[in-house]
Amino acid sequence: MSEPLRLRNDAAEVEIVADRGGLVSRFAIAGAPVLFLDDATLRDRTKNVRGGVPVLFPTPGKLAGDAWRCGDASGALPQHWFARNEAWRVAKASAEATELALAWPGDPARWPWPCELAIRFALSGRTLRMDHRVTNNATTAMPFGLGFHPYFAIADGDKARARVVTTATRAFDNATKRDVAITAPIDLTAKEVDLHLLDHGNASCTFELPGRTIALRGSPEFTHWVVWTLAGKDFVCVEPWTCPGNALNTGDRVITLEPGASRALWLEIEAS
Repeated sequence: MSEPLRLRNDAAEVEIVADRGGLVSRFAIAGAPVLFLDDATLRDRTKNVRGGVPVLFPTPGKLAGDAWRCGDASGALPQHWFARNEAWRVAKASAEATELALAWPGDPARWPWPCELAIRFALSGRTLRMDHRVTNNATTAMPFGLGFHPYFAIADGDKARARVVTTATRAFDNATKRDVAITAPIDLTAKEVDLHLLDHGNASCTFELPGRTIALRGSPEFTHWVVWTLAGKDFVCVEPWTCPGNALNTGDRVITLEPGASRALWLEIEAS
Protein backbone atom coordinates (compact mmCIF):
# COMPACT_ATOMS: atom_id res chain seq x y z
CA MET A 1 0.00 0.00 0.00
CA SER A 2 1.30 3.44 -0.90
CA GLU A 3 1.83 6.21 1.61
CA PRO A 4 -1.32 8.29 2.06
CA LEU A 5 -1.59 11.75 0.55
CA ARG A 6 -2.26 14.40 3.19
CA LEU A 7 -4.18 17.65 3.36
CA ARG A 8 -3.91 19.80 6.48
CA ASN A 9 -4.97 23.17 7.84
CA ASP A 10 -5.33 24.67 11.30
CA ALA A 11 -8.71 22.97 11.79
CA ALA A 12 -8.55 19.56 10.13
CA GLU A 13 -6.50 16.77 8.55
CA VAL A 14 -7.33 14.42 5.69
CA GLU A 15 -5.53 11.35 4.33
CA ILE A 16 -6.22 9.72 0.95
CA VAL A 17 -4.93 6.33 -0.20
CA ALA A 18 -4.78 6.39 -4.00
CA ASP A 19 -4.06 2.71 -4.62
CA ARG A 20 -6.94 1.51 -2.41
CA GLY A 21 -9.76 2.89 -4.50
CA GLY A 22 -8.96 6.60 -4.10
CA LEU A 23 -10.14 6.19 -0.51
CA VAL A 24 -10.35 9.00 2.02
CA SER A 25 -9.00 6.92 4.88
CA ARG A 26 -8.81 9.64 7.54
CA PHE A 27 -10.62 12.88 8.32
CA ALA A 28 -9.87 14.34 11.74
CA ILE A 29 -10.82 17.53 13.56
CA ALA A 30 -8.26 18.61 16.20
CA GLY A 31 -6.94 15.04 16.13
CA ALA A 32 -10.36 13.46 16.79
CA PRO A 33 -11.50 11.06 14.03
CA VAL A 34 -14.56 11.88 11.96
CA LEU A 35 -14.30 8.59 10.06
CA PHE A 36 -14.17 4.98 11.18
CA LEU A 37 -11.52 2.74 9.60
CA ASP A 38 -10.80 -0.97 9.97
CA ASP A 39 -7.04 -0.87 9.37
CA ALA A 40 -6.82 -4.61 8.71
CA THR A 41 -9.13 -4.35 5.69
CA LEU A 42 -7.14 -1.39 4.39
CA ARG A 43 -3.92 -3.41 4.46
CA ASP A 44 -5.44 -6.61 3.04
CA ARG A 45 -5.93 -6.23 -0.72
CA THR A 46 -8.12 -9.34 -0.84
CA LYS A 47 -10.80 -7.48 1.14
CA ASN A 48 -13.01 -4.50 0.47
CA VAL A 49 -11.97 -1.68 2.79
CA ARG A 50 -14.43 -1.22 5.62
CA GLY A 51 -14.19 2.41 6.59
CA GLY A 52 -13.23 5.81 5.25
CA VAL A 53 -15.13 7.11 2.23
CA PRO A 54 -15.27 4.47 -0.55
CA VAL A 55 -16.20 5.61 -4.08
CA LEU A 56 -19.12 3.67 -5.62
CA PHE A 57 -19.07 3.59 -9.44
CA PRO A 58 -20.60 2.75 -11.91
CA THR A 59 -23.37 1.32 -9.75
CA PRO A 60 -23.94 2.14 -6.09
CA GLY A 61 -25.73 -0.68 -4.32
CA LYS A 62 -26.42 -4.21 -5.44
CA LEU A 63 -27.74 -5.34 -8.81
CA ALA A 64 -30.37 -8.08 -8.99
CA GLY A 65 -28.39 -11.26 -9.50
CA ASP A 66 -25.23 -9.14 -9.82
CA ALA A 67 -26.22 -8.60 -13.46
CA TRP A 68 -27.28 -5.56 -15.48
CA ARG A 69 -28.84 -4.76 -18.84
CA CYS A 70 -29.14 -1.34 -20.47
CA GLY A 71 -30.56 -1.47 -23.98
CA ASP A 72 -28.45 -3.90 -25.99
CA ALA A 73 -25.59 -3.89 -23.47
CA SER A 74 -25.36 -6.27 -20.51
CA GLY A 75 -22.84 -7.62 -18.05
CA ALA A 76 -22.15 -8.69 -14.48
CA LEU A 77 -20.96 -6.51 -11.60
CA PRO A 78 -20.71 -7.18 -7.85
CA GLN A 79 -21.99 -4.67 -5.32
CA HIS A 80 -20.63 -1.09 -5.56
CA TRP A 81 -17.97 -2.12 -8.07
CA PHE A 82 -15.37 -1.18 -9.58
CA ALA A 83 -13.87 2.19 -8.62
CA ARG A 84 -13.40 1.31 -4.93
CA ASN A 85 -11.14 -1.63 -5.84
CA GLU A 86 -8.88 -0.01 -8.42
CA ALA A 87 -5.59 1.83 -7.95
CA TRP A 88 -6.06 5.50 -8.78
CA ARG A 89 -3.26 7.56 -10.28
CA VAL A 90 -2.12 10.75 -8.56
CA ALA A 91 -2.66 13.47 -11.15
CA LYS A 92 -1.66 16.40 -8.95
CA ALA A 93 -0.84 16.93 -5.30
CA SER A 94 -0.25 20.12 -3.34
CA ALA A 95 -0.78 21.50 0.13
CA GLU A 96 -4.14 22.89 -1.01
CA ALA A 97 -5.64 20.00 -2.99
CA THR A 98 -5.05 16.51 -4.32
CA GLU A 99 -6.31 15.24 -7.66
CA LEU A 100 -6.66 11.54 -8.48
CA ALA A 101 -7.54 9.90 -11.80
CA LEU A 102 -8.76 6.47 -12.84
CA ALA A 103 -8.90 5.25 -16.43
CA TRP A 104 -11.13 2.24 -17.12
CA PRO A 105 -10.24 0.52 -20.42
CA GLY A 106 -13.59 -1.20 -20.87
CA ASP A 107 -14.44 -4.88 -20.47
CA PRO A 108 -17.19 -6.48 -22.62
CA ALA A 109 -18.14 -8.93 -19.87
CA ARG A 110 -18.43 -6.37 -17.11
CA TRP A 111 -18.42 -2.70 -18.10
CA PRO A 112 -17.90 -2.23 -21.85
CA TRP A 113 -17.49 1.55 -21.88
CA PRO A 114 -13.95 2.96 -21.69
CA CYS A 115 -14.19 5.91 -19.33
CA GLU A 116 -12.20 8.16 -17.04
CA LEU A 117 -12.90 9.30 -13.51
CA ALA A 118 -11.23 12.17 -11.73
CA ILE A 119 -11.63 13.42 -8.16
CA ARG A 120 -10.24 16.62 -6.71
CA PHE A 121 -10.04 16.62 -2.91
CA ALA A 122 -9.82 19.98 -1.16
CA LEU A 123 -9.91 20.92 2.52
CA SER A 124 -11.29 24.26 3.65
CA GLY A 125 -11.66 24.83 7.37
CA ARG A 126 -13.57 21.77 8.62
CA THR A 127 -15.04 20.94 5.21
CA LEU A 128 -13.77 18.26 2.85
CA ARG A 129 -14.91 18.77 -0.74
CA MET A 130 -14.72 16.11 -3.44
CA ASP A 131 -15.25 17.24 -7.03
CA HIS A 132 -15.83 14.24 -9.28
CA ARG A 133 -15.76 14.25 -13.09
CA VAL A 134 -16.83 11.31 -15.25
CA THR A 135 -15.88 11.21 -18.95
CA ASN A 136 -17.23 8.73 -21.49
CA ASN A 137 -14.50 7.69 -23.97
CA ALA A 138 -16.68 5.13 -25.72
CA THR A 139 -18.46 5.46 -29.07
CA THR A 140 -21.88 4.81 -27.52
CA ALA A 141 -23.79 6.46 -24.69
CA MET A 142 -22.79 5.27 -21.21
CA PRO A 143 -25.20 4.89 -18.26
CA PHE A 144 -23.86 5.19 -14.71
CA GLY A 145 -24.56 5.88 -11.10
CA LEU A 146 -22.21 7.33 -8.49
CA GLY A 147 -22.21 7.12 -4.73
CA PHE A 148 -20.06 7.69 -1.66
CA HIS A 149 -20.06 5.47 1.42
CA PRO A 150 -18.79 7.51 4.40
CA TYR A 151 -18.28 5.52 7.60
CA PHE A 152 -18.70 8.00 10.44
CA ALA A 153 -17.01 7.11 13.72
CA ILE A 154 -19.33 6.69 16.69
CA ALA A 155 -19.06 4.43 19.69
CA ASP A 156 -21.65 1.65 19.51
CA GLY A 157 -23.01 2.69 22.90
CA ASP A 158 -23.68 6.23 21.64
CA LYS A 159 -25.90 5.24 18.71
CA ALA A 160 -29.09 5.66 20.74
CA ARG A 161 -28.26 9.36 21.08
CA ALA A 162 -27.41 9.92 17.41
CA ARG A 163 -29.81 11.36 14.84
CA VAL A 164 -29.96 11.23 11.05
CA VAL A 165 -31.90 14.40 10.27
CA THR A 166 -34.44 13.61 7.56
CA THR A 167 -38.05 14.34 6.68
CA ALA A 168 -38.35 10.93 5.00
CA THR A 169 -41.37 8.87 6.02
CA ARG A 170 -40.72 5.77 3.88
CA ALA A 171 -37.74 3.55 3.26
CA PHE A 172 -36.76 0.30 1.62
CA ASP A 173 -35.40 -1.88 4.41
CA ASN A 174 -32.62 -3.79 2.70
CA ALA A 175 -32.23 -6.07 5.74
CA THR A 176 -35.81 -7.36 5.45
CA LYS A 177 -36.30 -6.62 1.72
CA ARG A 178 -39.53 -4.66 2.16
CA ASP A 179 -40.82 -1.10 2.15
CA VAL A 180 -41.37 0.28 5.65
CA ALA A 181 -42.67 3.41 7.29
CA ILE A 182 -40.11 5.31 9.30
CA THR A 183 -40.45 7.88 12.03
CA ALA A 184 -37.87 10.24 13.47
CA PRO A 185 -35.55 9.45 15.01
CA ILE A 186 -34.35 6.41 13.08
CA ASP A 187 -33.38 3.66 15.52
CA LEU A 188 -29.65 3.09 15.00
CA THR A 189 -29.37 0.42 17.70
CA ALA A 190 -30.93 -2.49 15.78
CA LYS A 191 -28.88 -5.57 14.84
CA GLU A 192 -28.61 -4.19 11.31
CA VAL A 193 -29.92 -0.89 9.98
CA ASP A 194 -29.94 -0.76 6.17
CA LEU A 195 -32.51 1.83 5.16
CA HIS A 196 -32.78 3.35 1.68
CA LEU A 197 -34.73 6.57 2.23
CA LEU A 198 -37.43 6.84 -0.42
CA ASP A 199 -38.65 10.38 0.13
CA HIS A 200 -35.73 12.27 1.71
CA GLY A 201 -36.21 14.79 -1.06
CA ASN A 202 -32.94 16.69 -1.43
CA ALA A 203 -29.18 16.44 -1.92
CA SER A 204 -28.11 17.19 1.64
CA CYS A 205 -28.35 15.40 4.97
CA THR A 206 -27.21 16.00 8.54
CA PHE A 207 -25.93 13.44 11.02
CA GLU A 208 -25.99 14.55 14.66
CA LEU A 209 -23.96 12.50 17.11
CA PRO A 210 -22.77 13.22 20.65
CA GLY A 211 -20.28 16.07 20.54
CA ARG A 212 -20.35 16.53 16.77
CA THR A 213 -22.58 17.44 13.83
CA ILE A 214 -21.77 16.29 10.31
CA ALA A 215 -23.36 18.05 7.35
CA LEU A 216 -23.29 16.41 3.93
CA ARG A 217 -24.07 18.52 0.87
CA GLY A 218 -23.97 17.32 -2.71
CA SER A 219 -24.75 18.32 -6.26
CA PRO A 220 -28.43 17.89 -7.23
CA GLU A 221 -27.90 14.36 -8.53
CA PHE A 222 -27.45 12.94 -5.00
CA THR A 223 -31.11 12.28 -4.25
CA HIS A 224 -30.88 8.73 -2.86
CA TRP A 225 -29.66 8.35 0.72
CA VAL A 226 -28.80 5.17 2.60
CA VAL A 227 -28.34 4.74 6.36
CA TRP A 228 -26.39 1.63 7.37
CA THR A 229 -24.89 0.31 10.60
CA LEU A 230 -24.33 -2.97 12.44
CA ALA A 231 -24.73 -3.66 16.14
CA GLY A 232 -21.39 -3.89 17.91
CA LYS A 233 -19.60 -1.79 15.29
CA ASP A 234 -18.37 1.74 15.95
CA PHE A 235 -19.73 3.38 12.81
CA VAL A 236 -22.84 4.72 11.14
CA CYS A 237 -22.82 5.20 7.37
CA VAL A 238 -24.84 8.01 5.81
CA GLU A 239 -24.45 7.46 2.09
CA PRO A 240 -25.36 9.83 -0.77
CA TRP A 241 -26.07 8.05 -4.07
CA THR A 242 -27.26 9.39 -7.40
CA CYS A 243 -29.58 6.42 -7.92
CA PRO A 244 -30.91 3.38 -6.06
CA GLY A 245 -29.37 -0.06 -6.17
CA ASN A 246 -30.33 -2.02 -9.31
CA ALA A 247 -30.89 1.24 -11.18
CA LEU A 248 -28.89 -0.02 -14.17
CA ASN A 249 -31.76 -2.48 -14.66
CA THR A 250 -34.69 -0.25 -13.73
CA GLY A 251 -33.43 3.03 -15.21
CA ASP A 252 -34.35 4.92 -12.02
CA ARG A 253 -32.26 8.13 -11.98
CA VAL A 254 -29.47 6.61 -14.08
CA ILE A 255 -27.22 9.29 -15.62
CA THR A 256 -26.45 8.88 -19.33
CA LEU A 257 -23.32 10.35 -20.91
CA GLU A 258 -23.05 10.74 -24.67
CA PRO A 259 -19.77 9.73 -26.36
CA GLY A 260 -17.01 12.19 -25.47
CA ALA A 261 -19.14 13.96 -22.87
CA SER A 262 -18.26 14.63 -19.21
CA ARG A 263 -20.37 15.12 -16.09
CA ALA A 264 -19.24 16.96 -12.95
CA LEU A 265 -20.63 16.09 -9.52
CA TRP A 266 -19.54 17.11 -6.03
CA LEU A 267 -19.91 16.26 -2.37
CA GLU A 268 -18.94 18.19 0.77
CA ILE A 269 -18.57 16.76 4.28
CA GLU A 270 -18.44 19.39 7.02
CA ALA A 271 -17.70 18.32 10.59
CA SER A 272 -18.37 20.75 13.43
